[in-house]
Amino acid sequence: MYKWLFVLSVFVSIDGISQTNYWQQEVNYRIDVTLNDQAHSLHGNIAVDYLNHSPDTLHYIWFHLWPNAYKNDKTALAKQLTADRTGRKSFRNKEAGWIDSLNFEIDGRKVIVEPHPEHIDVVKLLLSVPLLPGSKTQIKTPFVVKLPEYFSRSGHDGQQYFICQWYPKPAVYDKKGWHPMPYLDQGEFYSEYGSFDVTISLPADYVVGATGILQTRKEFDLYKTIGAANYRDREAGPVHPYQATATAQLKRLNYTASNVHDFAWFADKDFVIQYDTLLLPSGKITDVFSFYQPNGNKEWRNSISFIEDAVTNYSAWLGEYPYPAAQAVEGPKNASSGGMEYPMITLITSPDEGREGLDAVITHEVGHNWFYGILGTNERDHPWMDEGLNTFYQFRYEATKYRSNAIFGKEVPNELKSLSVPEFLDRIFGALNNLPAKKAINTSSTAFANKDEYGIVVYIKTAVWLYIVQNSVGQPALDKAMHNYFDKWKFRHPYPEDLKAALEESIDTNLNNLFELLDKQGNFK
Repeated sequence: MYKWLFVLSVFVSIDGISQTNYWQQEVNYRIDVTLNDQAHSLHGNIAVDYLNHSPDTLHYIWFHLWPNAYKNDKTALAKQLTADRTGRKSFRNKEAGWIDSLNFEIDGRKVIVEPHPEHIDVVKLLLSVPLLPGSKTQIKTPFVVKLPEYFSRSGHDGQQYFICQWYPKPAVYDKKGWHPMPYLDQGEFYSEYGSFDVTISLPADYVVGATGILQTRKEFDLYKTIGAANYRDREAGPVHPYQATATAQLKRLNYTASNVHDFAWFADKDFVIQYDTLLLPSGKITDVFSFYQPNGNKEWRNSISFIEDAVTNYSAWLGEYPYPAAQAVEGPKNASSGGMEYPMITLITSPDEGREGLDAVITHEVGHNWFYGILGTNERDHPWMDEGLNTFYQFRYEATKYRSNAIFGKEVPNELKSLSVPEFLDRIFGALNNLPAKKAINTSSTAFANKDEYGIVVYIKTAVWLYIVQNSVGQPALDKAMHNYFDKWKFRHPYPEDLKAALEESIDTNLNNLFELLDKQGNFK
């Protein structure tokens, strides 16, 4: 998530785990949901196939009910927002949201549900029959979600819908145990990989963008046709609006996705669609969509090229983009948050930006397909592995593409315009290293006092650290090593020790001194 923007105006050895002993759980979803755009609510049914690949017998499964985070001023989300000077305004006077009408069954049997002792958005399902290693169980429930007025990543803005963190979701169980966590604004997610088969019913005049690929062929072909025409005629503005072909009051759209750990969707009657295809070096073709407002930021007419450039560069630097689609959505303006990433689709809520600024925000969020989507780290405990590593590559992207004009959306001083990319980045990272980064990089997201401190350390200090690593080993060696990390850990849950082991394996060098810097208080000297 690109939540911290003001800085952009400023120019222990741990053994890696054995791959042969690695395991992770698998969660496959089938969801059927209907949007009521008068009550701003969702009515749905969910079936979750939970596969226990662990060596342990499970007697319970923790579930996240994250829509309840928006329910009142007693939740962890509310307390975090009201404690932060920038968060109080976003929380105040907003419509509440919640999830209810739950009736959990496991393999057809009623389930005893225990509430979390502190958080109303987390519950424990007690298994009447223990789930043995290698076994599978199916969990079903109906659910109703009252969508809040949009804030902190989810909700509605009138009849625009941003449906995120919206369904009952199992917590992660890994080698370190269970990870039940309340929904927070500062501090993101950790979720199990699997597949999604989601059917969405809603009024026929809405355009929908979602994780995965739309399987409703007539609608999908229409999106492509309209989107390609808008992309071709983008300089003339959005001249090809969406017109529903469905004759019924409601339409049903089916989406599927594999090797993902979340599903988000966005619906608006006025979305302008753009569409193109991106050919990657391997020959793989990726569908590229953007969905934006006809009267929004005019730079969105260039959004397809921003998405394509981001996917192309990150694929070259880290590993080829594996998903069949890459998409971006223009959301409501939110000065404290640039956007939020979900697999295959990202919501951009940045205030009006110029070309370079919008490109930077879109690239950062699309880049999270690698650092969050494909490399599924525990962002609550190790946010730097997501935000910080991604910020390093966002800076590399901007320096490569814009240093003669602008960087981080800001005008470049004349004395920097003639510098090479390495010289330019050296000057930029030198300046960023002077910011007051008191806490260690290896600090959990909940241990930061506010968003400013979180942003300086998690985003900027981590990017400076990886630049130090690059200077130590050389850019070609780091690129090769990050490819090794990507290849070993894609669609898995790497921890810091796994990143270290992957880099050391590729570089064939002990990196103890560099990784010890993750625990350093203050700036690097």
